[in-house]
Amino acid sequence: MSPERARHTHLAAALVPALVSAAAFGLSGSLARSLLDLGWSPATVVAVRVGGAFLVLLVPCLLLLRRIGLPSLSQVARMVGFGVAAVGLAQLCYFSSVQYLSIGVALLLEYLAPVLLIGWHWARSRRRPATGVLIGAAVALSGLVLVLDLTKGLTLNLIGVAWGLGAAVCLCAYFLLSEDASAVPVHPLLFTTVGTGIGGLLIILAGVAGVLPLTARTGQVTAAGMSVSWLWPVALLILITAVLAYLTGIAAIRTLGSSLASFVALSEVIYAAIFAAVLLAQHPSLAQMIGGALILVGIAVVQRGDAPRPIRGR
Repeated sequence: MSPERARHTHLAAALVPALVSAAAFGLSGSLARSLLDLGWSPATVVAVRVGGAFLVLLVPCLLLLRRIGLPSLSQVARMVGFGVAAVGLAQLCYFSSVQYLSIGVALLLEYLAPVLLIGWHWARSRRRPATGVLIGAAVALSGLVLVLDLTKGLTLNLIGVAWGLGAAVCLCAYFLLSEDASAVPVHPLLFTTVGTGIGGLLIILAGVAGVLPLTARTGQVTAAGMSVSWLWPVALLILITAVLAYLTGIAAIRTLGSSLASFVALSEVIYAAIFAAVLLAQHPSLAQMIGGALILVGIAVVQRGDAPRPIRGR
């Protein structure tokens, strides 16, 4: 097998955890919706989701530390930055933005992160991105606009826009910090455990301080036309949309690189629409389906045009 063909084969295999992560994150909206309808506040959903992930991963992480030893100070600093910016502040900025903007506009602002990352790598390397990357980015973002259906409840507010752009910066931090191109990268399990622990603590502190409301109720919720206990969406939020999503996402970013991985992550909105149709009977329009197709085309174009560095094995 030629080196070029081997590279493309490795790249295709690396897309699997990236798509799994996007699907896992995409499920969070539908599961959260059932809890929000029950009377939970968004901040409580996030705190339980990431805080629960921390508790689930704590024992395996301690066993890992017993085998590999304690992290260095630079590794600790990276994990703390991930927990604060990529987990805690990202949620705070997003929920603050939806207080002033429609959810579609807030998500569009947050998902400007791939474009910001292109600019970041461009400024840092002083090398213009390949034409295919720029074309793919434009196609994918056009599809994102269609999927989010911004014609419904389109509102603009400078404060909300500022919060939305803050969420985009935090999403950039998620990709950049997860990439971890250091000589001794932090193990994904340790990275996720510390990140979710710090992020969950930050959300709880914001709730205690009155920045975000923390309310919750128990009872039955409706999913896919069935009435189930509130414990089911909580368990799935923790295990699938946090534990699985972060672990596979970090692994994918370290193989694909932050720029390409950020575009693959746009497929999250496609999965979110699929899960909403299955669990909440919210069926996408023709324009949204066309938008989903454009996102996939854009990702494929970016993948073919992106060759900033050779793919690294884990």
